[in-house]
Amino acid sequence: MKQKLINFSERYATALRTCVTPGSKFALPVAVALGQQAVALGIETLDLARMHEQALNQLNPDAHKRRATPKANKFFTEVNTLIEETHQSARQAEVCLNRMKESLSQRTVELATTNRQLQRGVIRRKVMEAAFEKSGRHHQKCLKESLELQKRLRQLTHQVLAAQEDERKCISRELHDEIAQTLLGINVRLLSLKQEARVNHKGFKSDIASTQRLVAKSAQSVRRVAKEFGSL
Repeated sequence: MKQKLINFSERYATALRTCVTPGSKFALPVAVALGQQAVALGIETLDLARMHEQALNQLNPDAHKRRATPKANKFFTEVNTLIEETHQSARQAEVCLNRMKESLSQRTVELATTNRQLQRGVIRRKVMEAAFEKSGRHHQKCLKESLELQKRLRQLTHQVLAAQEDERKCISRELHDEIAQTLLGINVRLLSLKQEARVNHKGFKSDIASTQRLVAKSAQSVRRVAKEFGSL
């Protein structure tokens, strides 16, 4: 690398000497080419200034050097232009890079915050799903118990209705038997009264009273059964 810098310094001195030679024209392409080489070698403005000063010191005589100074300065400026432009571009690139780093850092923080929020959301969703699942099982259990109670209630109601129906049938049979027996007794007494009325007028009143008691007893039995039916 050192040898490359030495070679460049020699090329620069030669080009500068040619540029400031009386009667020569300013060779802009040469200055541009040297500027490109300086950029490629990583030469800074201060390094180029030292090379320029050394090249000026090599000019002889002093009067010739003084006359050549304006051309030499112009030559230095043209060579250094690419270096400065490269530095400016590098500075701009560095500014952009720093901005991108800041933006990336901010974006990283935002993403980390969003990620934490998403994780908390996932945890909340899992908790809610577990609660809903537990609540669903509880509701299902309650529904099952309710349906079972309704089934038992229907069975019990059916049993009660069946028992009431059996009781009504039993009472109906008892009423039928009792009334039929009473009516049969009344019928027998009426036949007896019919026969006794022909021969014994005195006993007729007693038989009538007995028959009335049978009728009253029948009416009482009917009221009792009716009351029992009403209480069912």
